[in-house]
Amino acid sequence: MRKTWIAAFTLIALAALLIPATPFYAPPKKQEEPSQPAPLSVHHEQKHKLAALQNDMDATALLVATETTKDFRNIINAGGESEAKALQAMDSLLREHSHIGYLDWISKGTSHHKGQMPKTKSNESHSYTQEAASHVAKGAAYESPPFEGKDGSRYIVLGVPDEQHPGTGVVGIVKQDIIKQVEMHQKRNLRLIPYPSEGNYRIESVKPNSTIDTTVRTGEDNGNASHYHIRDVVVHFNRDLTEKDMNRIRKDIKVESMQQIGDTFVFRSKSLETKALMQYFKQKWNPRYTEPHYLYLTNEAAGETADPIIPNDALYSKYQWNLPSIETEKGWNVSKGDEGVIIAVLDTGVQSSHPDLQGKLLSGKNIVNQNSAPDDDVGHGTHVAGIIGASVNNGEGVAGISWYNKIMPVKVLDSSGAGSTYSVAQGIIWAVDNGAKVINMSLGNYAQADFLHDAIKYAYEQDVVLIAASGNDNTERPGYPAAYPEVFAVGATNNNKEKASFSNYGDYIDVAAPGDSIASTYPGSQYAALSGTSMASPHVAALAGLIRSANPSLSNVEVMEIMRSSARDLGTSGKDVYFGYGEIDIVKALDAATSYGGTLQTYPKQVKRRLDSILK
Repeated sequence: MRKTWIAAFTLIALAALLIPATPFYAPPKKQEEPSQPAPLSVHHEQKHKLAALQNDMDATALLVATETTKDFRNIINAGGESEAKALQAMDSLLREHSHIGYLDWISKGTSHHKGQMPKTKSNESHSYTQEAASHVAKGAAYESPPFEGKDGSRYIVLGVPDEQHPGTGVVGIVKQDIIKQVEMHQKRNLRLIPYPSEGNYRIESVKPNSTIDTTVRTGEDNGNASHYHIRDVVVHFNRDLTEKDMNRIRKDIKVESMQQIGDTFVFRSKSLETKALMQYFKQKWNPRYTEPHYLYLTNEAAGETADPIIPNDALYSKYQWNLPSIETEKGWNVSKGDEGVIIAVLDTGVQSSHPDLQGKLLSGKNIVNQNSAPDDDVGHGTHVAGIIGASVNNGEGVAGISWYNKIMPVKVLDSSGAGSTYSVAQGIIWAVDNGAKVINMSLGNYAQADFLHDAIKYAYEQDVVLIAASGNDNTERPGYPAAYPEVFAVGATNNNKEKASFSNYGDYIDVAAPGDSIASTYPGSQYAALSGTSMASPHVAALAGLIRSANPSLSNVEVMEIMRSSARDLGTSGKDVYFGYGEIDIVKALDAATSYGGTLQTYPKQVKRRLDSILK
């Protein structure tokens, strides 16, 4: 892999726009008949994309208002303790969120304001804040129409009352430039405008190369293994523990949770694995016994029969239709991920300071500018990262699919949202060499490049699962890297389990995942709703991370086949050109992963026949 490659710089554009991926282990087949008609004209396609754009802008406006309302309630709650704490909360909010420029805490007939009102042509700032204050005084919520400041920014005024104490509440002015950012972002992402428009790249069509045969390895036999939680330990002490003892244990092993039955405790550590935990307790506490926290499984699907886990994240229940749709809530009973299984995000970078990504990000790498951190100057990468791993159950923002997998940001696309095959190939190699087990690529183009393919084959040979978006042009034309046989290609669905109107299609699609108006993290410590197969791909990357966390013995081949065979069939019965094997089903995939014993017996007959032929 360390040989020198000479390759042309082929444009790789951000948005979920790759194109198809030929099913990995079978030779290309004649195109199947579509399971549903694709839009037939440029006019209809444009109409659908404009509708998706408007939906994303409207949904983002709702996300901004909902999340800001929650922040205003925090000020109200702080004011219930003391005036000083309310003022402190106001300072903190203004400091941490640049889109909030003015706050007014109304309490007991008095007003305490901080920040500056934006200047407007017709004094809208003052008139709307007065109207909001009047509503709050009556115990009613308020949201003004959007208005423009002299600085060219879009603003709204929000009024949030204290429901328990009439006359008390918070009024604030919120900048909504994120709506304009989403508009421009999605015009490029959905190809509503020429992209990129800066003229830094020359775009040409390239005839695809012939498919290269790839050696496939089998996974290790896990049939005789017992299963246990990797950060749990069971300890039976010989004596009663004091509070001082418990505090010492909490500090030493960084306790995440603890359960007790009599003298026996089950500890879960935030960082230590079972072997280290057992050694610690044996050396420090001389217990009667200590052992792994074994799982005893029935022969039915464990996750499917368990109660769903509903997170408390502020935007989850109202806006994140996508996670329940693919049975994420039940899947969390089987696996919430593991920080040892790293998911690399090759994209525009990630906002490292986003409050909903704290503790989830590794330092990563900036391929575009080697001397800088992989910060996001576009928005795309931060959104993708949030779908995979925004903090769950923290009462903030959105919930990611993985609770614990670490995200490795690798910036391969520049501030225009584009990059070269060289930078993407470099990013793949760096991610593999630095421990990534799954790589998400919500990027692509319609030309092949040997240099990029060599990097992909290197990653595949190192047992990495490569996931890529299929593209947003509603076309069958194969694109890359998704069309490479080593890559798992993803199409997009909407909340009715239909093909998203923009999603590329063809015999290369492996599976589909939600990609229509997906709420996630966005730069500026904000949240936005975006559409595209760029948003579908990280759902699948997160699932691959959960599978590898639940059963680390699985090879990349087995992970990909589990995701195919467990998918929920949509469209025409069996594999079709719009959904591949179907929409991912997280609980079924994780149940299959935990019960997989290193043989092909758990697979459907058609998948078993396919693997049999490969493994000969």
